[in-house]
Amino acid sequence: MGEKILLVDDDPDITNLLQGELEKQGYQVKVCDGGEEVIAVMRSFMPELLIMDVMLPGIDGYSLTNQIGEDPELCGIPLIIMSALTTSRSMFETMPRVAAFFSKPFSNEDFIEAVKNALAKKE
Repeated sequence: MGEKILLVDDDPDITNLLQGELEKQGYQVKVCDGGEEVIAVMRSFMPELLIMDVMLPGIDGYSLTNQIGEDPELCGIPLIIMSALTTSRSMFETMPRVAAFFSKPFSNEDFIEAVKNALAKKE
């Protein structure tokens, strides 16, 4: 099994597409469709990378990013943020844990490259 990635998005079309792309690359992928269960799933699954949408049901990606940053067990996990709102990019640019930000829609090739880069920096 490859490195573990937690993918969080409430759009099943996006999660199905990205999960398929990531699994083709050999990654082990777990999917959450809402923000409320992310912290618990991260603790049980312990991913090497978190890929997350900004607008989620329950709790938004910005609040989750802050909660993860305050958790000693989880704060070292890099994040890739996705959003249809390009204006949200500036909220995440100053956060050191955010390895990349993608405005939807985006190129699968660029996305996979960002995943590889984020995981390489973690090592």
